[in-house]
Amino acid sequence: MQTQDSLRHEDLAQARGMYFEDFVIGKRYATSRRTVTSTDIVNFACLSGDHNAPHIDHEFCKTQSYGEPIAHGPLILAIAGGLQCLSGVNDGTIVAMLGVDKWRMHLPVKHGDTIHVVFTPTEKKLSSSGRTGTVVIDRLIVNQRGEVVHSMVVSLLYRCRPQDQAA
Repeated sequence: MQTQDSLRHEDLAQARGMYFEDFVIGKRYATSRRTVTSTDIVNFACLSGDHNAPHIDHEFCKTQSYGEPIAHGPLILAIAGGLQCLSGVNDGTIVAMLGVDKWRMHLPVKHGDTIHVVFTPTEKKLSSSGRTGTVVIDRLIVNQRGEVVHSMVVSLLYRCRPQDQAA
């Protein structure tokens, strides 16, 4: 018998996310929203070392069509991944991100913009081991006006449902 002190995380943690089998091709999922702040943009510039003018130089930005600093594309990619994670979909079931394809930035994201993610599984492929499978997802990042600001196709590897937990 295990005592409270000897319990391992694996013994306590139940996967709450979606398993490979749970994804429905063509079903649209939406995350919660998050507002991008000036602090996010500045912190990402410092973290990444990307101090290019469109992100940090207010005077330069006044001469551009967007008029003020804009968020880095990879920052928005990271926030989108975080929003999908916060949705619970990946909780204990995701294994790896395998790739991002067809990533496009359609509109700038500025401080004060509130974004969310709409993702739709388009393809699933079981791995040869039968323990994991790849889910290909169309991911749209949408602002508060309903405009798609980024789009991409993301390939993610998920665990399959354990046999003892068959739905």
